[in-house]
Amino acid sequence: MSVTARDRTLILIGILLALFLGALDQTIVATALPKIVEDLNGLDRYAWVATAYLLASTALVPIYGKLADTVSRKAIEIFSVSMFLLGSFLSGLSGEFGRLPLLGDGMSQLIIFRGLQGIGGAGLFSMAFIIIADLFPPNVRGRYQGLVGATFGIASVIGPWLGGLLTDYGGGIIPGIAGWRWVFYVNVPTGAVALWFLLRRMPPLRPKAEHEPMDVLGAFLLVAGLVPIVLALQLDKTTYPWGGAVTLGLLIGGAAMLVGFVVRSLASSNPILDLSLFRNRVFSTSNLALFFLGAAFLSLIIFLPLFMVNVVGVSATSAGISLIPLSLGLVAGAIVSGQLVSSIGRYRLLMLIGAAILFVGIYLLSRMGPDVPYWRVTVYMVIAGLGVGPSMPLYTLAIQNAVDVRRVGQATSASQFFRQIGGTVGAAVMGTVLATSLTASFSAMQAPAGMDPSSFGGNQAQAEGLDQVQSRITQAFDAQYAAIAAAVRSGDAAQVKQAVDASPMPSVAKTMVVAGATRAMASPQAEKAFLDQLQTQFRQQAESVATEVTTSIKQAFSSAVTSVYRDLLFVVVLGFLVTLFVPVLALRTSNDHTAPVMME
Repeated sequence: MSVTARDRTLILIGILLALFLGALDQTIVATALPKIVEDLNGLDRYAWVATAYLLASTALVPIYGKLADTVSRKAIEIFSVSMFLLGSFLSGLSGEFGRLPLLGDGMSQLIIFRGLQGIGGAGLFSMAFIIIADLFPPNVRGRYQGLVGATFGIASVIGPWLGGLLTDYGGGIIPGIAGWRWVFYVNVPTGAVALWFLLRRMPPLRPKAEHEPMDVLGAFLLVAGLVPIVLALQLDKTTYPWGGAVTLGLLIGGAAMLVGFVVRSLASSNPILDLSLFRNRVFSTSNLALFFLGAAFLSLIIFLPLFMVNVVGVSATSAGISLIPLSLGLVAGAIVSGQLVSSIGRYRLLMLIGAAILFVGIYLLSRMGPDVPYWRVTVYMVIAGLGVGPSMPLYTLAIQNAVDVRRVGQATSASQFFRQIGGTVGAAVMGTVLATSLTASFSAMQAPAGMDPSSFGGNQAQAEGLDQVQSRITQAFDAQYAAIAAAVRSGDAAQVKQAVDASPMPSVAKTMVVAGATRAMASPQAEKAFLDQLQTQFRQQAESVATEVTTSIKQAFSSAVTSVYRDLLFVVVLGFLVTLFVPVLALRTSNDHTAPVMME
């Protein structure tokens, strides 16, 4: 079946719409999650909502790539979109009918249905690059693959805003349906449009390789190896430390399964991932570079909101919006690099320029102090985004151009897989760096007036934000004043002494307050004057303590996040150095079996 230019455009629109769904889901759900766990009473399983999706979407990427080399791309894409929409719809229904047999309560239902979403999401991401490779030859493919990066960027901009909007006001769309449920239901109409495009306009796009049965045992070993490893990396290391039995057991068990997968792949005539691809220098070096750059990118976006909330002092919603400059830079970098590579025909130079720009952006972020203005962070994020942008289309393009077109599905999904695994490993390792730095800072923190510094530790401050920490300090001092004032008004000196002794003020101050209270009980006028003066002193002390505590919190988070970014500089340098060894091949002008020509 021949594909006209108009059909290519319509297919591309359908693919990007489907991809937009998956990319949007990653940010829109995160914004709504606090309200979701509140309604479903699932705070103890908060992280599992994201982990379930990540496990499925990461582990199945290589399998989708293999399927793309053996069966119709159209069938796989339609299955992926349908599964994602089914998972979305069921996620929106989580808890509506109470506890269900086998599925459990609403939070357990949501976790299971998010896993279904992840099964579809893995296909959305993998198939986007694979189908674009079918539609356009390598010499012009870059400009279209740049649109994939742009789609990610736009979804990142819209997601936090739309998630907050639906969570806060979506309840008015249909009375009785909580606003957060529309975070999932909104996928249905967009997905229906994408499905319409694909069903009506997309040809089967059958693989160029001969059909062979799927290696089921190899697929099982791959999933059984990846799931425990990704889970071990995602677990909270304060509860499950790196050296603990659970984490080590998962890592060792997963590694054993992956060894079995390698052995099976070497023996199989139709492996899930043809290991001979790693003998291709473009494939091996590009994927290694993607591993490092994926680690840098995900760590970059995970830890910036912590800085914005706990150092700059913005709200959680504003912290999410602070990622918009990064997304805009990513969109610009992806589109421009995609256009340039199609014009000049060389990709390695653009890769190196992108990595160098990313290094500059992260270096500037690593130099931020507690008093950095918001506008400066915005500029730094734009620079970092411009550096990340080229990694989206260019490494995948180089890999697709270098491998046999009959293996393009496996090769493309491998690039997506190594980027995701790099991000997962990087976030886990850098999370440990952050936690170690915060623990050291807060353990040395000295709060005045006898207040317990552990009550303002890293997790507490991160969860509440600076405004809430200040509010709790003010409330604590107000409660102390109220207890003393009630005792003074009772006229009982013993009760006054008991209330003052319970306050964490210094001993000298306690003696002065008891003496002043005793004198003040002589007349109503003296009592009022004393209490007014005491209240003023408590408020001044509360303000002083709040300033001192929040300053310490700012310094602790500033030091911790910038230490993460300093370590990320080495990761980016590794990505840059590996990229130096990526061979440059002439971009093919057709999707035939002709081997590309070495240019450098």
